[in-house]
Amino acid sequence: MFYLFNTFTQMKILLNKTSLTKSLEPFNDIGFVPTMGSIHKGHLSLINKSNQVCNKTIVSIFVNPKQFNNKKDFKTYPKNMKKDLQLLNKTKQVDFIYIPKFKDIFNNNKKPKIKINKKDKILCAKFRKGHFEGVLDVMERLTNIVKPNKIFMGEKDFQQLFLVKKFLKNKYGTEIIGCKTIREKNKVALSSRNYLLSEENLALASVIIRKLINLKKNIKLKKNKNRYLKTVKNELEKKFNINIEYLELRNIYNLKLSSVINKSRLFVAYYLNGVRLIDNL
Repeated sequence: MFYLFNTFTQMKILLNKTSLTKSLEPFNDIGFVPTMGSIHKGHLSLINKSNQVCNKTIVSIFVNPKQFNNKKDFKTYPKNMKKDLQLLNKTKQVDFIYIPKFKDIFNNNKKPKIKINKKDKILCAKFRKGHFEGVLDVMERLTNIVKPNKIFMGEKDFQQLFLVKKFLKNKYGTEIIGCKTIREKNKVALSSRNYLLSEENLALASVIIRKLINLKKNIKLKKNKNRYLKTVKNELEKKFNINIEYLELRNIYNLKLSSVINKSRLFVAYYLNGVRLIDNL
């Protein structure tokens, strides 16, 4: 592993808080892209954005066990550190990579237990108990360690972005910047979990997302939009033999159920051959 690290000249590998603090201390305009690895073009777009507006860019790779409500999901989460580092180095846009161990993030310093409001227990929070508590916990810890000026996160995980913005607002003087979802040519949103899908399943995911894109266009004429979406949800489940957790139209500013297309997005989460996929349009 250390031999692998030494082959990269474009970026500095940081393995603990001590080396991170020492390396970042001279800089006061830092962009931060937190990831769980399995780097793809979506991550690279966040890095590119950071590189455009910040003097230095740091990327973290840490698969946080506390945000997995399913142990099997954690064990099967795709990991390929060698490939990740090669991709990141190739961009020539990353100055630092932070690859901490669990104890480096979750030390013995106890912090108040994080709870999300009852009104926020919707969408993924409704189906993944403890997930966002784990996300917010690690994001606060990482922000406290890195002390970035800006954090760049993708809009594919829109609820995650919404809650992180809400939770970290005014806490560290760090700006949270949401970046648009990057898609394959087949319209499927880029995701690390896509690596777990077969070509056949990816093709099916493409069919499903195209159906949803058309649905978003056609739903304008429906009076009770979310009632209509429940009907469509049942139809899609039967047609494609999938389990859809939710298919809802919600306001982008407060995530409340919406009856208008303007300032709203269509949110979906479903299982395809055991792999959970989320998207919003």
